[in-house]
Amino acid sequence: MPSVTNDDAPLLADLMPWSVPPPRAGRAWPLAPDAPSLRTRWDTLLEAEGPGRAALFEPSRARTPHSAVAQLPGHPAGTERLAHATGPCPEPVRVLRAPFDEQWLIPDHRLLDAARPELWRVADEHQVFVLELPPAPAPGGAAPPGGPGRLTLPLLATSLLPFPAPRTGRVRPLYRRPGGAEPNLAPGLAAHLGTRLGRTPGPSEILAWIMAAVRHGPRGHTVPLTTDPERWERGVALGRRMLWLMRRDGERPRLPGGRRPYVRAPLPARPAHLVHTPEEEVLDLDGGRISPVPAAAWEFEVAGARVVESWFAARTAEPEPGTLAAIRPADWPQNRTSELLELLTVLTLLAELGPARAELASSAEGEVSASALRDAEVLPVPAARRRPASVLDHQEEGPEGQFTLL
Repeated sequence: MPSVTNDDAPLLADLMPWSVPPPRAGRAWPLAPDAPSLRTRWDTLLEAEGPGRAALFEPSRARTPHSAVAQLPGHPAGTERLAHATGPCPEPVRVLRAPFDEQWLIPDHRLLDAARPELWRVADEHQVFVLELPPAPAPGGAAPPGGPGRLTLPLLATSLLPFPAPRTGRVRPLYRRPGGAEPNLAPGLAAHLGTRLGRTPGPSEILAWIMAAVRHGPRGHTVPLTTDPERWERGVALGRRMLWLMRRDGERPRLPGGRRPYVRAPLPARPAHLVHTPEEEVLDLDGGRISPVPAAAWEFEVAGARVVESWFAARTAEPEPGTLAAIRPADWPQNRTSELLELLTVLTLLAELGPARAELASSAEGEVSASALRDAEVLPVPAARRRPASVLDHQEEGPEGQFTLL
């Protein structure tokens, strides 16, 4: 069977047709690496009145303290205008703030410029959110950085609601309804693959293949599909490993003894600088030392940014004085060190998958073209599949306590 070039490989946008722009907070202070800071920020906001509350809120065109909005699905925050709000802080929830950076968010629609309620409606323990990543910027118009054996990530996957940086592309949920119901896949795709693989793959299996095989292309994210059962199984196993490391919602990843990163010298109360010594595999935080930290973990990049440096900067960069974002722990919390050690473990294990992903990508260009899927009437997908499903089984509270009309 002739191979399929990247120019005719199926688009991810066709294989997972429903997508949503990423949620956008519009202001930094409703997000933080720790939940207690968010509760203090909320109390500080509500203690202020009139112009003081408005200034602390940081109004935008989409949100002011006088905006009237509905509740976020599944989160019973108040619906009175924030200018007159009282009461405790809504219970913070865990979100994905940046690649491999889990933080906390106040789940209150009044604080968020673009919360994307359709994502909140389908967020549960079964859901997987796939985030499109841009290619790494190439200096001087050269080929994007990468090379043999280096892991490149066109996609991220998370079990958490994503609130990523503006450059992140669209969010594609694996399921269109709660409870793992109605996969967000082109109708007939699984059956079409099943006739060639000898069995029909399930939604999570197809997602695993997508994670292992997806590529950046001139038309966007493309996914070469194989009809070789052995290559399919190898790609699915690789993709499942990637998903497990990215989602971290089961057994925590660990490196073998002797390779696990440990704190060799105590971290200072307020580290401000981060330096890696590749020869010694040491990560130095103003005298605090963690090792072993291989170069592959330190140099791990997503969309051209080093993950460890970005994670550290998000916790140590000085916020503007007098803002709610300036309310944060005075010292480095102990659990933050544990989070850093797990981050280094995850990046080390992911980096080890680079050769396997490179081999999978080079072993075949793919054997199922977009044209073949159109001939099989898998494509084009019905227009309705690009829109959210109706998932409401209860009324949602709208502004000022009224129920939302849908």
